[in-house]
Amino acid sequence: MARKTKVEPSTDLAASSERSDESTAIPGIATATPSMAQFLEIKAANPDSILWYRMGDFYELFFEDAVKASAALGIVLTKRGKHLGQDIPMCGVPVVRADDYLQRLIRLGYRVAVCEQMEDPAEARKRGSKAVVRRDVVRLVTPGTLTEDTLLDAKSRNYLTALHLVPAGGGFALASLDISTGEFEVGTAQSADLPGELARLAPGEIIATDDTLRDVEVKRWIEALNIAATPVVGASFDVRSGERALKERLKVVDLGAFGTFSRGEFAAVAALITYVDLTQIGRRPALRPPRRTGPDAILVIDAATRASLELVKSTSGDKHSCLLGAMDQTVTASGARELAGRIASPLKDVVAINARLDCVGYLVETDSLRDKIRDQLLQAPDIARATSRLALQRGGPRDLSAIAQGLRAAGAIAAVLNSEADRMGLPDDLASIAARLIGVPDTVAGVLDQALVDDAPHLKRDGGFVRSGYRADLDEARGLGADSRRIIAELEAKYVEATGVRPLKVRHNNILGYFVEVTQLNAKPLQAAPHDTLFRHKQTMANAMRFTTPELIEIEGRIATAGDRALAIELEVFNELAQAVQAQEAALGHLAGALAELDHVCGLATLARDHGYVRPIIDDSTVFDIRGGRHPVVELALKASKAGAFIENDCMLGAKPHTPTGFDEQASGRLWLVTGPNMAGKSTFLRQNALIALMAQMGSFVPARSAHIGVVDRLFSRVGASDDLARGRSTFMVEMVETAGILNQASEHSLVILDEIGRGTATFDGLSIAWATVEHLHDVNRCRALFATHFHELTQLAGRLSEVANVTVDVKEWHDEIVFLHKIKPGAADRSYGIQVAKLAGLPVRVVKRATEVLARLEKNNRRANGGGSTLEDLPLFAAAPAPAKTEILTSAALSPLEVALADIRPDELTPKDALEIVYRLKSLVR
Repeated sequence: MARKTKVEPSTDLAASSERSDESTAIPGIATATPSMAQFLEIKAANPDSILWYRMGDFYELFFEDAVKASAALGIVLTKRGKHLGQDIPMCGVPVVRADDYLQRLIRLGYRVAVCEQMEDPAEARKRGSKAVVRRDVVRLVTPGTLTEDTLLDAKSRNYLTALHLVPAGGGFALASLDISTGEFEVGTAQSADLPGELARLAPGEIIATDDTLRDVEVKRWIEALNIAATPVVGASFDVRSGERALKERLKVVDLGAFGTFSRGEFAAVAALITYVDLTQIGRRPALRPPRRTGPDAILVIDAATRASLELVKSTSGDKHSCLLGAMDQTVTASGARELAGRIASPLKDVVAINARLDCVGYLVETDSLRDKIRDQLLQAPDIARATSRLALQRGGPRDLSAIAQGLRAAGAIAAVLNSEADRMGLPDDLASIAARLIGVPDTVAGVLDQALVDDAPHLKRDGGFVRSGYRADLDEARGLGADSRRIIAELEAKYVEATGVRPLKVRHNNILGYFVEVTQLNAKPLQAAPHDTLFRHKQTMANAMRFTTPELIEIEGRIATAGDRALAIELEVFNELAQAVQAQEAALGHLAGALAELDHVCGLATLARDHGYVRPIIDDSTVFDIRGGRHPVVELALKASKAGAFIENDCMLGAKPHTPTGFDEQASGRLWLVTGPNMAGKSTFLRQNALIALMAQMGSFVPARSAHIGVVDRLFSRVGASDDLARGRSTFMVEMVETAGILNQASEHSLVILDEIGRGTATFDGLSIAWATVEHLHDVNRCRALFATHFHELTQLAGRLSEVANVTVDVKEWHDEIVFLHKIKPGAADRSYGIQVAKLAGLPVRVVKRATEVLARLEKNNRRANGGGSTLEDLPLFAAAPAPAKTEILTSAALSPLEVALADIRPDELTPKDALEIVYRLKSLVR
């Protein structure tokens, strides 16, 4: 279930402890301790979030938040004091392990308000002994606003999507932002296409109005896709605010360079940016120029088809045995995200598709160039996410180091590409990538390299990340800290010589700082003249006495100040470097995008070279001519398991094939009826052709000997069976709903694959539905389609409909066994071989034998019916099965004594007395 929380469009999400005028409205705050009063006030401003209240080295949780968190995280629930006469439930998580616990809460659908100490406790004590450390909420953590690597999948985008219902049947406008990278896209979807669009985006969180989220269909799909849903007020969706915010963030006065935006899209952008500002407490993430999406830009694929084709994950949720897993040859996280995005969003524009194919083709033919690029890409960290964390003031020294390292890799790759351009010339897309790789001034990488150590720590508060020699004052402060042991040792020797007390030691602990320690027996010389004026008594122990001196106090101050001063200088350097990076935020975004695209393209070229993929011909026709096509996922699985080679197959839909290979003219047409036994490979054949079309339109080479594809506008796949019990829908009902969607939306440029339509109901009902569906696809939709069926009666349509052709999966029979050849050939299957497949599955021998007898009787009576005899309903399906031979029963170890006795009875030959005796005998067996 999607978890809902509500955010109002107010900038006051971070409550301040100074707002005493509101405290009287919070129950019990007047009688609470100062610290608890502060907690209650901040919690009142964030009622829908679990409040993490920073107290020293822990985030503490109180009241209901503590109860929820302890159950969710499996941590101990304790108590701290009382409030309104009741114990205060409490639990806590260590700051150093906060990300681990935060990840678990977010995955469970909770929002977390992170409340930090905004001042040093020493500063608070200056205001009085009872003064409370000032605290504020610095961030609201929600599923769609994560930036930490520990909370995110490195290879997946994490979109926050604003969903706006456009009035007067205008469908929906969507604006999506991954704040961890700045990737931003805007588009529209008709109501029927919304489920597919949500499945494509796979957002971590959706924001919409209450009315939109209450819509039955919207709510159903959000829950089905397991997306967190956050209601926001309708005022957030303001058209003018969206246009103004977009211009401001992109630093332009006119948006014409980025396309034309509708009023609905501006409204969605407004809500998105407002929500980001609220949850980030005013800190602004990096924002790249928006990509335009929607039915005019990308191939429309509905949610059921995406699940059926297993594009980015399998039906079991596995990310390896899916199309993405089979195609992923990337070497960087950003490249993997780009690949996943392009698989989910294939293009429709022929020019853009061919530009991508030019790029892949060039790298396929230039092995040495591709290898050089991939070697450098291995050195490129995730610049996009590092830049975003720095922009949100969550970054650390390693993020700065990542950017420096990425800039070095980008420079090396740009040099390789420019050298290649001078020698051979580059395709347009590669030339564009090369230009974007040098958009950041060299001075940025230079200053980062000069300032940072090679192996920077993760946290800036740890210090030690600035290289020696970068700042003279830092080196001086560090020198004093490093020499502290020598200075203290020299002072200790001086005191021993002056007093003559050999056991005298200068020691240190976190409570007293530095002190002089001697045993009780040796303390008298330090308390007598002339040393009593130098050594001042500090503490008496059971066996020792501790003293201090003015000189020791001064040295301690210098040492302590040196450490603090060194850290302060390093933090100053960090802020300077972070500001230098932020000044290049836009250029870094372009560079990060270029690296991701280049890695993804090199991965596709490597895939094509390693597995023999070919460049498809893409145009605006309605041709679908695949020769020697293969299923990319199944083929890879067979290679990995060494189970044999994948059997390739042709598929020619639409225009007549120019050079038939194994097919005659009878097998050409827009719609193929595919018959053949189960397990022969019909579903694999259907899916592989859909995947080949999708791969071609995302700009990839395809697994085939040749491919000519007229661009597809919508891709539909109805393969496999499932139910929707939560909505009271049977498997057949789900099948009919999905089929209805296909018949109502498919156009002449669509590609449809359908498997076993009508098999979930009575024979004649199912046959009638399948028959009418084929006619509608042929006469009305006029689309390219593959229709697999076991209704052999449908093959008669090839003689009645001009664009319908029959093909079948070839099998061979051998001694009542079948051998699957997995080869598509013209013609229709005359049998389904269901009984043979059932036998292979391990059905009991008796069942297989009885099924064979029933089938023979059915086929005999069906022939009589065709000749004018009895009808199908008259067939004796439920006639008594003949008893097995007695020898069969006696030799079957699986039968019980009762079954053996029943099998030996001949009912028609029994007298009443015999029947009574049998009843008593059977009764004794039951006992």
